[in-house]
Amino acid sequence: MNLTALQERARLYQQVRVFFAERGVLEVETPALSQAGNTDPFIDSFSVNTGSGLRWLHTSPEYPMKRLLAAGSGDIYQLCKVWRKDESGRRHNPEFTMLEWYRVGFSYHQLMQEVAELLHGSIPHLHKPPRFITYRDAFLESLQLDPHIADETLLAACAREHGIHIDGDMPLQAWRDLLLTHCVETAFPPDQLTFLYHYPASQSALAKVHESDGQWVAERFEVYLGALELGNGYQEQTDVTRNRHILQQDAQARGDGIPVDERFLAALETGLPECAGIAIGMDRVLMCRMQVTDLKQVIAFSWEVA
Repeated sequence: MNLTALQERARLYQQVRVFFAERGVLEVETPALSQAGNTDPFIDSFSVNTGSGLRWLHTSPEYPMKRLLAAGSGDIYQLCKVWRKDESGRRHNPEFTMLEWYRVGFSYHQLMQEVAELLHGSIPHLHKPPRFITYRDAFLESLQLDPHIADETLLAACAREHGIHIDGDMPLQAWRDLLLTHCVETAFPPDQLTFLYHYPASQSALAKVHESDGQWVAERFEVYLGALELGNGYQEQTDVTRNRHILQQDAQARGDGIPVDERFLAALETGLPECAGIAIGMDRVLMCRMQVTDLKQVIAFSWEVA
């Protein structure tokens, strides 16, 4: 047990609650178990057998929080435990703490500014102002390559030039992801927040998209400290038809029978207000706050000993 980490976590959560209380954002609580799982092909849920059937532990409180937004809750936030299968290591634990919040009427640019305020207050040694850069400009800066127009052949050649050798073919987005994690993120300043935004539209998930310089981009951002990703935010997609199409497409890609969350979609039928939202991994924020490099140093009981 690390008593200092326990104390710092308590102080961090207190700061977060004060931050939102000062802004009139309501703290809410939603169920951890749901009758529908996460259909995202890249995130795996834990399931639990109950007397009333199979339920899934949430990987994020996104869907029930959006149900509250559709019911008229206004600005809301939640600090909660979430679970994701097969995520374990120095920067991952299958059970972790997430801070998720939604601001009605905010643009994703406004939300980025608020995230920067929260993180600068939570990580005291941050002194430089945050850096905001588009996905395209980050690739151009690090690799002299435009990720929106480069094809698989060009991306593979770029990877080889940087010492990354992959046998066989990969889809376009897999090459982008590989270069992002191995080359672009590693160049982010270690002592400064970086906000990366305008991802390719193919990575929009439940974010809105728009056309920029002849390319469709997602109104989505991720925030990093150095190469460590801390959070993922969206200008939330409010169109129920578009949301349904994405969830059904994802469920089909998974092919494992996880049901689409029909209660979430039914709530969207009543109207999701224009809003921006973000989910932040609080264990990682605590790592940064304490300037340590392993999640085990900030978690009372890691997965291996829980």
